[in-house]
Amino acid sequence: QVQFVESGGGLVQPGGSVRLSCVAAQSMFVFNDMGWYRQAPGKQRELVASITIGGLTNYPDAVKGRFTISRDSAKKTMYLQMNSLNPEDTADYYCNRAPRPYDWWGQGTQVTVSS
Repeated sequence: QVQFVESGGGLVQPGGSVRLSCVAAQSMFVFNDMGWYRQAPGKQRELVASITIGGLTNYPDAVKGRFTISRDSAKKTMYLQMNSLNPEDTADYYCNRAPRPYDWWGQGTQVTVSS
């Protein structure tokens, strides 16, 4: 069972930025398309960024132009740079395989956008 360890969240003011990190086994990033998901209170988990093995990225309209996903397989780490944050971005953020996540999830990292 692969472990995902997310970090980097916190309290951010509207318009601010934060970078999230996800550490997992190196093979996870080498052999899988990966993504960042988020789950806001009372809402379903949604995919907010994905990156293929070949490095192609994809974002839903809600975050396009504001979020950037990247991956450093040598460091066994994936990142999510989030800019121009707004209160609607408040959620717990998780990493996993994309678009079909594994059944297991890490503990996530909480991002709260508030003044």
